[in-house]
Amino acid sequence: MNENRATVTVIGAGMAGSEAAWQAANRGAKVRLLEMRPVKNTPVHQTDRAAEIVCSNSFKSNLLTNASGLLKEEMRRLNSLIVQCAEDTRVPAGEALAVDREAFSDLVTERLASHPNIEFVREEAADIPNEGIVVIASGPLTSDTLAARIGELTGRYDLYFYDAVAPIVDAATIDYDKVFRASRYGKSSSEGEESDEAYLNCPFDHKQDFLAFVEAISAAEKAPVHDFEDIKYFEACLPVEELASRGAKTLAFGPMKPVGLLDPRVGRRPYAVVQLRQENKAATLYNLVGFQTRLKWGEQKRIFRMIPGLENAEFVRYGVMHRNTYIHSPTLLDQTLQLRKDPRILFAGQIVGVEGYLESAAMGGLAGINAARLAHGESALTFPDVTAHGALTNYVAAYEGKTFAPMNACWGIFPPLEGDRIRDKRERGSAMATRALTVYDTFTQENSLTQNK
Repeated sequence: MNENRATVTVIGAGMAGSEAAWQAANRGAKVRLLEMRPVKNTPVHQTDRAAEIVCSNSFKSNLLTNASGLLKEEMRRLNSLIVQCAEDTRVPAGEALAVDREAFSDLVTERLASHPNIEFVREEAADIPNEGIVVIASGPLTSDTLAARIGELTGRYDLYFYDAVAPIVDAATIDYDKVFRASRYGKSSSEGEESDEAYLNCPFDHKQDFLAFVEAISAAEKAPVHDFEDIKYFEACLPVEELASRGAKTLAFGPMKPVGLLDPRVGRRPYAVVQLRQENKAATLYNLVGFQTRLKWGEQKRIFRMIPGLENAEFVRYGVMHRNTYIHSPTLLDQTLQLRKDPRILFAGQIVGVEGYLESAAMGGLAGINAARLAHGESALTFPDVTAHGALTNYVAAYEGKTFAPMNACWGIFPPLEGDRIRDKRERGSAMATRALTVYDTFTQENSLTQNK
């Protein structure tokens, strides 16, 4: 076998690149994994670790009635590195899968570095290799140099949206006399953790206090954006000040909704609530759920200390906003994630137009599987569109709407159930997951995807 052909180059060691390298290496390919950090840093990364988490530490729901839960289950059945490491470093978060971000990245880095088929190289990919199989998983913060090369390759690299990050507080500085522990509706996680261990809740008991808080957010100074384009947000991850500008009810029915939360100290539901999610296993850090922001740091400290229980909170990380870039995949990629004009090149992760950690990792895994197959002289695979993997690749490669924008795993991108008469949302989700996993298991078994080569 040609040695060049059997080698897979993966550019980027984020969620997608890490998973791509892992899947390709486990299938017998020799992988050269390039990561530019710490040689060259990005505006938001703080370490040189693989799969560093810069936004929320939640990987969303584990429930199979949810498309995100189905995606995780499909990834588990492919021995996903990202899902394995997430479960090994999980922290309480009710039905969601949340992780200790530092322990998670450390574990991913350790497993990649110790894999016999992976060469982990710390250097910037200034160009795209002109031979061999290549997976471009450089992410939404691709370096300017590589971005220019991708633009030359694809003929367009002009799409983007702005993403914001929520602040993190020191748990020791929270006033526990003013907060209460509870998950919404008292839900426990799928692992059987006690529900009251999942979230800290900061209650606004009076409407006037809530409205004053919203007004303060609306009037606060925001950090400037240095790009000259109009700001375009991803609707599923809007900054809290953008939500506040749409009216107080947007927050009251959004990240600050009190529905399903009963304050045991007073025996009633608060008017509004800010939830804090555990950041690490030691429970020394908590993040403000849904409070991604681009407010100036001084304004964040002043305004977020208006939240009951956070009057004296110390912020170990303030919220920031950064630009995410993605290619126009429907005109560039096949559902195998191969570039139509040069099929030896595959794209993976957020850069293809998916949004979310697990969605990015899943696209990396699929690209890694197909890269290994190409390296071994086999044809690339297209996953059935009734599966979570297939629904995502169908969206990014075959979207027919006028405006292509990043998409999370959601039932809306799946084919409908045949003769669907189910009205209950959870029941429909369960039926779609059952259909997906039945097809998925048959597909993976027929293509020997559950066995490493």
